[in-house]
Amino acid sequence: MGMGPLQAGGAADDEFEAVPVSEINVTPMVDVMLVLLIIFMVAAPLMTVGVPVQLPKTAAAKTSESKKPVVVSVDKDGHAFLAKEPLPEGDAALARLKALAAEDPNQTVLVRGDKDVAYGKVMEVMGVVGRAGFGKVSLVANAPSGAPVPTPAR
Repeated sequence: MGMGPLQAGGAADDEFEAVPVSEINVTPMVDVMLVLLIIFMVAAPLMTVGVPVQLPKTAAAKTSESKKPVVVSVDKDGHAFLAKEPLPEGDAALARLKALAAEDPNQTVLVRGDKDVAYGKVMEVMGVVGRAGFGKVSLVANAPSGAPVPTPAR
């Protein structure tokens, strides 16, 4: 603790008067903040929620496609459509998709299936898309709120 200056005009045998120190001692506050910082730095990685998964590493470069994807839809009756035009059944559909794949085999194909259509029909359409030569096939779904799930930027 610091002592204040002598009172002016006092004699040598006068007692010193203690004057309160009006400075804030920040050392304990800094100590507490540093301890809290260390605690949160150690605890933060442990607070991740989810299933622990070891992800594989890859040297593949990120894609930066700005092309619109090919959209194949399957309605509730099981009929396939390429964009908005009906896709013929069998080998004619395969030939049509092969022609598109020949233009750009790296193009992404989005498959949209009605929730009431049989799972097997959607998988059949995905098989035809795969046999046509497309390597990037994705399924499209809606978010629980009803808003469409955004497709990742390419």
